[in-house]
Amino acid sequence: MTVPQLLLCLSLSMLCISSKPTEKKDRVHHDPQLSDKVHDDAQNFDYDHDAFLGADEAKTFDQLTPEESKERLGKIVSKIDEDKDGFVTVEELKDWIKFAQKRWIYEDVERQWKGHDLNEDGLISWEEYKNATYGYIL
Repeated sequence: MTVPQLLLCLSLSMLCISSKPTEKKDRVHHDPQLSDKVHDDAQNFDYDHDAFLGADEAKTFDQLTPEESKERLGKIVSKIDEDKDGFVTVEELKDWIKFAQKRWIYEDVERQWKGHDLNEDGLISWEEYKNATYGYIL
């Protein structure tokens, strides 16, 4: 092997070593948090309340009397019990929590869309997006 070939091999080796990523990527898909509240069942059930009802619906329930809250929860449990056997399974509860979270996401997207669609034509132009997002800077 000649000196130029040796230098080329050494340079390529150094390039490969130095180009190795230093940041370890997390390859596990994590589910989004069900609530921004602390999950501590020993102290309170606010996290579960948000996860079960959705954040907006949980705020509504906070304003109800205990009797009204119990009545509404009974109606919700009837919706959760998909097979109508009188019991809520873990799978039915998981499905409901996913449904509640998706509903909140879709409602939030709708709110955001309306906030950015300044001329209310059902489309968001780049100008509308810039004005709605960065308008206070311009």
